[in-house]
This record gives sequence, structure tokens and C-alpha cells, in this order.
Amino acid sequence: MSGVSSIEVKSEDADLRLDRWFKRHYPGLTHARLSKLLRTGQIRVDGGRAKASLRLASGSTVRVPPLGDEQAAPAVRKSPTYVASEQALEAARRWIIYRDDSIIVLNKPAGLPVQGGSEVEEHLDALLDGLRFGAPERPRLVHRLDRDTSGVIVLARSSAAARKLTEAFRQRAPRKVYWALVVGVPHPLSGRIDAKLAKRPSSAVEKMRVATKGDDGQGATTFYRVIDSAPPRAAWLALMPKTGRTHQLRVHCAEVLGTPIAGDGKYGGATAFLPLDGMEKRLHLHARALEIPDPSDSSARRDLRFVADLPPHLSKAFKLLGLDLNLARDPFTALEP
Repeated sequence: MSGVSSIEVKSEDADLRLDRWFKRHYPGLTHARLSKLLRTGQIRVDGGRAKASLRLASGSTVRVPPLGDEQAAPAVRKSPTYVASEQALEAARRWIIYRDDSIIVLNKPAGLPVQGGSEVEEHLDALLDGLRFGAPERPRLVHRLDRDTSGVIVLARSSAAARKLTEAFRQRAPRKVYWALVVGVPHPLSGRIDAKLAKRPSSAVEKMRVATKGDDGQGATTFYRVIDSAPPRAAWLALMPKTGRTHQLRVHCAEVLGTPIAGDGKYGGATAFLPLDGMEKRLHLHARALEIPDPSDSSARRDLRFVADLPPHLSKAFKLLGLDLNLARDPFTALEP
């Protein structure tokens, strides 16, 4: 059909819902018309029909039918002005935990955004060209970590690997274990949290809360266990989210358990900061371990496990509180739902 376009999904749009991808790139396209185009199969992803809620994989192809003069071309997005220095690229290479032909696994430092945005220059996405290692394709982001969260993050080295991993994350196949230092000791010492999350409508910045009756909240489930504690001041938690909602662990710790993550002033206020000499005032949350299906295994039966060393500020806090790191040599067996 004349006027049909095939648009490749870029790494900065990985894991974005299809309807939000259209809103970002075709802002003039109304929701009603988008729904009709999806319903009639005129919009397709990788050749197949798609729903508005489909999360896109980097490297996938979106079939866009003729949209008229006002919406025929994607919205122009500014190219990032930040050019990574060789020093920054060398640092990024030191973050590598694992590398093969399909994936690269990094231990992302706290404070580094995964992607750029308003007033953000240095970010992980800007470093990906320096992590090709001779591969023909630029590595792709297939999931995210918050700026202030450190730990395991996976990059796909090909469009095929990106599609497999994005689908795995969509199906919640990966197992994720986070370590957090929280203020106070939760009771009970282990359990399951089922608490829907909703956006705070009056907040000037993105902020979530536990949904109340009548809210259009999203289901969120987290398993947790206290591994060690320094009562009554603090506890070391292992957290296993079964869903991936925005700020899920931070809200569940602060609002459900009543023990905010140390340094999380956004959700814990002043109570999130321990009066402990030498402790840094930053978020003490770390993506400690990740288990994913091996994207190079055609049988889809082999899993890969990765563990990321603690960032200096969290390791230092554990030592200041006398917490015993030998209590959780295997992050996965330390927390089994």
C-alpha cells in the first residue's frame, strides 16, 4: 500500500507500550483513530497484529499505515548532545559482569540514568556504541533500573536477542533479587506484599502510592525477607518483585512495611535518613541478582544467573551497622517465595 512505513524501534523506546510509542512519535494521532487502526490490523509489529498494551522490543518493526498530512511523519526528537569520552567508555567496560555473542551484563553504578532526558547528559544509552566489541549492531536496552538504583542490567547484542529478552521480561520470566537497607525492622520478618500502586495526582514529579478503593491502580507483588538486622535502627532486606511497577519496591517498603529504604527521602521523608556517622545520604537499593532465559538457547530451557557486587555506599553502610554479609552467599536461596 502506498504510504505505508516500516519503522524500526530504537533502543531508547525499548519496553515502551505500543500506544505510548505512537503518542511519542505521532502526537497528532488520536486515541480513537489509533484504536481503529489496531483493531483492523493496519498497524502491525514484526508482521503480526498487536494490541495497544504490547511492549516493544528494540529492533522490532512497526508497520505504520498512511496517517494523513498532519501525522505522516514521526515527531522530530533532538539528538543527544552528550558524546561519551574514552574515559567514560573505559569505566563502562569495567562494569561488565558477563559477555557472550547475545548479551552483555553490567553492574550499573548508582546515580547513572539509563536513558537521557530533560537536563540529563550522561546516561547509559549514550555509552552503548562503546560496548559493541566488534558486533555489527549497537547493544540494546531490554529493561531498566532507576537512576539511583545500582546493580544488574542486561543489554541485548542483536535484534533477535532483544526480542527474546523483551518478551521474557513481558512474561515476567526473569527472577530478580534486590538488596535494600531499610530504616527500622519490618514485622513479620518475611512475607508477600500484594498492594496495587497508583500515581499521586497532585505530585509535580512522578510519584507513586499504594492505591486506595476507587483508584485505577496496577497490581504489584513483592516477596521480602529480613536477612540480618540492627534493631531497632535498620534491617537488610532481600526483595523479589514479581511485577515491575514504577518505584514498586520503594513504595512497598515505605507504605506497606513501614520501613522506608535508607536514603529514600522521596517516599520516606526525613525518617529515611539514619543518623549514622559516615553513612551517605543516597538510596540504598541494589539489583543484586538476575536470572534470565538464555536468548541463545533455542530450546528455551537454559537459564543464566548473574550477581552484582555491592556498590561502595551500601557495603559501607552494612559494615557500619555490623550486618553479616556471609548470611546470603546465594541471593536466590536467601529468598524463596
